[in-house]
Amino acid sequence: MATQIHDTMMSPKVEVLMSKVDSKFKLVVLGSTRARQINAYFGQLGSEGLGSAIPPQVTSVARKPLSIAFEEIAADKITAVELPEEPEADTADAAG
Repeated sequence: MATQIHDTMMSPKVEVLMSKVDSKFKLVVLGSTRARQINAYFGQLGSEGLGSAIPPQVTSVARKPLSIAFEEIAADKITAVELPEEPEADTADAAG
């Protein structure tokens, strides 16, 4: 019986995921948001209304939505998008 030795429990590695985003916070938000979308997709498979959620973008043997989301991030299928900053209204101009 052969025993496999893994240097990490997580695949893809955190280093690979961190190279795709510029902060740990962004990685957590991106991964959790996408995992919720994947979970919603799997939840609607047995019901009508297909097409409202996007299916997983990678072929994976993982069963957990967060693992699938991390695999999508590592494969550059899911990327973080910077939102444009909203201009702040000057209180002096508003007071008139």
